[in-house]
Amino acid sequence: MPSADRYQEVLDYLYQALPMYQRIGAAAYKDTLDNTIRLCEALGNPERKFKSIHIAGTNGKGSTSHMLAAILQSAGYRTGLYTSPHLKSFTERIRIDGHEVSKKFVVDFVEEMKPTLDEIEPSFFEMTVGMAFDYFAQEQVDIAVIEVGLGGRLDSTNVITPELSLITNISFDHMALLGNTLPKIAFEKAGIIKQGVPVIISERQEAVEDVFITRASHLHADLTFASDSVQLQEGSAGFDVYQNGSLWLEALDPGLKGMYQIHNLPGVLAAVTALKQKNYRISDAAVHTGVKHVASLTGLKGRWQVINQQPLTVCDTGHNEAGIREVVQQIGLTPHHRLHMIIGMVNDKDVSGVLGLLPREASYIFCQANIPRAMDAVTLQHHAKEAGLSGKVIKDVNEAIREVTSIASADDMIFVGGSTFVVAEVDNL
Repeated sequence: MPSADRYQEVLDYLYQALPMYQRIGAAAYKDTLDNTIRLCEALGNPERKFKSIHIAGTNGKGSTSHMLAAILQSAGYRTGLYTSPHLKSFTERIRIDGHEVSKKFVVDFVEEMKPTLDEIEPSFFEMTVGMAFDYFAQEQVDIAVIEVGLGGRLDSTNVITPELSLITNISFDHMALLGNTLPKIAFEKAGIIKQGVPVIISERQEAVEDVFITRASHLHADLTFASDSVQLQEGSAGFDVYQNGSLWLEALDPGLKGMYQIHNLPGVLAAVTALKQKNYRISDAAVHTGVKHVASLTGLKGRWQVINQQPLTVCDTGHNEAGIREVVQQIGLTPHHRLHMIIGMVNDKDVSGVLGLLPREASYIFCQANIPRAMDAVTLQHHAKEAGLSGKVIKDVNEAIREVTSIASADDMIFVGGSTFVVAEVDNL
């Protein structure tokens, strides 16, 4: 094992030498796949040495990736999982059967590849993608679930030819990079559709469906709108799942409790059907186990995660208008007395739309994550006031949680979110 100091030195090199979108924003975004292609060639094209599933979308792609990985693990497949960003540890990004990549592999990879990295000068994300593909190839996974980082067409992950492509819902996010209309955003997501590779769209959305139909037709890719064929009926013990009108799964109990999983599950289940058509052996029992125990199987954090019961304290990484709309709806369905909102955001997004969705009756504390992209908490407080929300500033999220917890009653609710990076800094996540 490398020393803690050596591992930290390697991480410092990656964060400082390689532009990182999560920290600095658009300056780190590359509009070409050239660096990723060069890096993969230097590694012997590991992306061609394992089977994969590619997942894009505005909201839900992380949860969808984790659920599919959990189902494949439960079915007995050695399953890789690549997601971003990480919440607590860099190694969360790369997993096999729920186990994070070792710090030794990270150090060895960087030390061996440093001359190549210095020559190519990839972004942080491009390097991480190369590392993940190399790890999955070396470890001989049966299949890897690969989550797109940003967009799709020009995302570094888009050098793979997967078994299956899956696109979750389309909504407004990263408009400066992906376009300011839903069809433009959908066009970027549709860029993961490959020649002859089946593609599943989780939800049929009238505003963008033609984008996917046109792209899939052009590439002779079999297209399925999951919401057309998979229906969920809520019961006392979970969802009864109907496929093309026939009962398929009874009492499917999602381990991820956010109500927005209703939007993700049809895509996940349609993907299972598509994989079974490719001779993957996935039993109904594996589907039940994977969906129910996704957090423990894959280590997923930050999706409607309860960190305290009295007062009920919940974290969620939803951060754009569609994600926040679902969060607010979930809060409305959760019994509580008073509502306390601890909110922080990043500075390169139009926050007015998100703030306009937040409940007026709540008390607010505005915080900021310890990254360059974080919106100054006082600035956020000012924007919130314009949206009719009042509250005070406590910049550190954990200090904010401690203060609110000390004054809240046992039947109150505390919500922490607004940014993935705020949730990432919560101590007891």
